[in-house]
Amino acid sequence: MGTVTDIRIAKRTGFCYGVREAIDMAKEASAAGKATHTLGQVVHNEGVVQDLQALGIRTVETLDDVDHGSAVVIRAHGVRPEVMERAAARGLEVIDGTCTWVIQEQRELAKLVEEGYTIVLLGTPKHPEVVGLLGFSPDAVVVDEEDDWDRIPRRKKMALISQSTQPPWKFEKLAAFMVGRSHELKIINTVCPVTIRRQEDTLEAAREVDLMVVVGGRSSANTKELTRLCGIAGTAAIQIESVRDLDDPGPFADRRIIGVTGGTSTPIEDLHAVAQRILEIAGTPAAQARAAQLADAAFAVAATPAGRTTSLPTQSTAL
Repeated sequence: MGTVTDIRIAKRTGFCYGVREAIDMAKEASAAGKATHTLGQVVHNEGVVQDLQALGIRTVETLDDVDHGSAVVIRAHGVRPEVMERAAARGLEVIDGTCTWVIQEQRELAKLVEEGYTIVLLGTPKHPEVVGLLGFSPDAVVVDEEDDWDRIPRRKKMALISQSTQPPWKFEKLAAFMVGRSHELKIINTVCPVTIRRQEDTLEAAREVDLMVVVGGRSSANTKELTRLCGIAGTAAIQIESVRDLDDPGPFADRRIIGVTGGTSTPIEDLHAVAQRILEIAGTPAAQARAAQLADAAFAVAATPAGRTTSLPTQSTAL
């Protein structure tokens, strides 16, 4: 017999603003009858990508796969400047879904290069956002884990900037490390505020529950960080990709209150499905009987407009 009686949802969940807007741009272009493509997966979520494919929106890895005159959506991660130039030269309709925060990062980088700084970029090598940023500063030194930091040179004039989804604590620690590497150090905090708030909300939820369930891609850095933070809060956590991973009630044995949070590429509908499934497989008889209602109630308290899967007015946001 199950023991779960209640579900708590981290306050701010669902897609981040940048991901949601890029997806909406693709949907709007397709609805207008345009042959629409996204350059790379617009979001690291197979279910969402399949939904877009059902609308006729194709994912391509190179501009060579887009026919002349077609629309190509630039995802929230952004791209190198030469990608934009090549798309325009090929006669493609470029729909720029680059997150406004990433655009600000790109501008900051271009300014730092112009001012003559040696730039250190905290980020995951080959991550799409990092690849795009390097288009504005090809000579930037990219570092990720602390083992990389000894590669940072000693220069008189240096600047530190970050991939938007890096953990704030890592950025702060690297800034302190770099104080000893440079006479003049300029620090531009480009860690996304949404990333910071989601981590704060996850920590708050973790302190109130017996177990946290973190939903997101297994390779997603921001999802992994949410799982790590739950451990820091002293709360056990399991990380899954979707509701399909929930078929064993074992992890919920003797747990009464379960928390749910998700990465910035996890749609709010996925989180709702996870919450309901937990109650169905591990809830008390009373909770199992009211699984859908309890999941609805949890999201009515937690979900904010920023957590919606879509901002399109014709789309229903009801769960």
